[in-house]
Amino acid sequence: MKSIWKGSINFGLVNIPIALGTAVRPEGMSFRMLREGDLSAIKFKRVAEADGKEVPYEKIVKGYEYEKEKFVVMKDEDFERAGIAASKSITIETFVDLAEVSPLHFAKPYYVEPQKGADHAYALLRDALHATGKIGIGRVVISTKEHLAAVKPQGDVLILELMHFADEIVGEDEIRKPTAAAPGKKEMDMAKSLISTMAEPWQPEAFKDQYTSELEKIIAEKVKAGSKGLPATKASQRVAGVVDIMAALEQSLVTAGKKKAKVTPITKTRRKAG
Repeated sequence: MKSIWKGSINFGLVNIPIALGTAVRPEGMSFRMLREGDLSAIKFKRVAEADGKEVPYEKIVKGYEYEKEKFVVMKDEDFERAGIAASKSITIETFVDLAEVSPLHFAKPYYVEPQKGADHAYALLRDALHATGKIGIGRVVISTKEHLAAVKPQGDVLILELMHFADEIVGEDEIRKPTAAAPGKKEMDMAKSLISTMAEPWQPEAFKDQYTSELEKIIAEKVKAGSKGLPATKASQRVAGVVDIMAALEQSLVTAGKKKAKVTPITKTRRKAG
């Protein structure tokens, strides 16, 4: 595993040397910006607002805007005074039930890999978290930024998931809530039945990035077509909003039932008699 951070996890007096490696791949596709006429690549330069002159990297400093257009410059020693730069450990401050933590708090997962001599302590923490249903909550500093973080068991490994602090999350009171009357019993029963009919074991590999797949096909077609170009296509239309909930539920139940009936488990492959 290629590591992006090395340090340790501490809980109580137990110290576990670990390394972090990304647990997810970058999303989507990457595109370059080009000049239309000759497809020359576009370069971006760092320029000063005051005179439009390019600024070399070594002349750039970090500044905090404490009032409009008023800045205070922050140097490396300022970050060190805050205790950020030197921190290379994740101290678990508390253990909580995973179910108590809102999914809104979780941001980005990393695999936690034990370093030399840490296998036993690593396995102890992993198995203890599995057994208790708890996750560890602590803090980690990555690239001079402190993050709230959760240490979670995931099968045979541990995952460190960066989290949002409470004041970073938009409160539910800022979101418009539905004002309609509570659903009737018949509607609710049908909705439950539809969910039950459509329910199946979680298979993440069954879900693909269809948009990226379609883009890759279009790119391959355009490369093959060259200067001839491709024929124009009609824009896709969105389905109109559902008005009759009961009718939609009834039709959905029928459709879902038919789909499920087509799927029959294969228990044995029969061979033709020779």
